[in-house]
Amino acid sequence: MARDIHAYREVAVESFYDGARVRVRPMNGQAYHSGLRVDCPQAMRDPQRYPVGTCFKVLAKLTDRLGGEPYLYVYHGDPIEVLTPQQSKTFLAAFRRGRI
Repeated sequence: MARDIHAYREVAVESFYDGARVRVRPMNGQAYHSGLRVDCPQAMRDPQRYPVGTCFKVLAKLTDRLGGEPYLYVYHGDPIEVLTPQQSKTFLAAFRRGRI
């Protein structure tokens, strides 16, 4: 089945420690709550490749699996784009300006 590219939106996410595990969550200031789970490539959660706290810009879609909890899905074949702190601020500011 072909991937519906129109269902995906640019989202800024960050890695963080959740107990002993590294997870990824949406950054504050966007349409998605920062408590929403993100299903993303394992490489983004690897602290040897990207230190915990690294910000990324991804294409994600809101989904659920068989009526379960909603989560953001990031296609594992997409390239990983790391954001600097300044790029993160610029991205979030542009998002805020675009909201009505």
